[in-house]
Amino acid sequence: MASDRIRNMQRELLSDNWYTLEKITFEYLRDDGVWEKQIREAYDRGNGAAILLYNVEKGKVVLTKQFRMPTYLNGNKDGMMIEACAGLLEKGNAEETIKMEVEEETGYKIDKVKKVFEAYMSPGSVTEILYFFIGQYEDAMKVSEGGGAEDETENIEVLEIDFAKAIAMMESGEIKDAKTIMLLQYAQVLGIFNQ
Repeated sequence: MASDRIRNMQRELLSDNWYTLEKITFEYLRDDGVWEKQIREAYDRGNGAAILLYNVEKGKVVLTKQFRMPTYLNGNKDGMMIEACAGLLEKGNAEETIKMEVEEETGYKIDKVKKVFEAYMSPGSVTEILYFFIGQYEDAMKVSEGGGAEDETENIEVLEIDFAKAIAMMESGEIKDAKTIMLLQYAQVLGIFNQ
């Protein structure tokens, strides 16, 4: 993690209640050769994975709907968000994590997923890298109602939506979740439903 543009880095733990929040003080070497002192806060919640479940034959995608307190605090009237299935990595394995999350959240047991890209979701303050996948589902893969893990207080509603409607919901602002928008646009740009 060493960079010759960063020196004298000091870390101060501000919170470790749920995940960790640190205050980082350091000197950064600017392009003009001057060392500049900077202070930042970084929230470390681990890395995650997200997936767009799709069925070309039906022209549908599977999304989830659940309450998200931070959105409620920032103007989302009921706090409900429509999202692609996602979760924090367990044991660092993105592919196995997303397969497990799909079954927990949506009730579909899928075997094959395809990693399509990865991204820092909020690089100014959050350390998380999110690994993005797509995966095909069929009705026969449904093994449970889904809804999330009981011990994680998720209360997830599973939605099967026409792809065209999901795109319209994104454009109207009904879908505002960044990871979901990225995956829907990926599917749209690649023409997954036009094949």
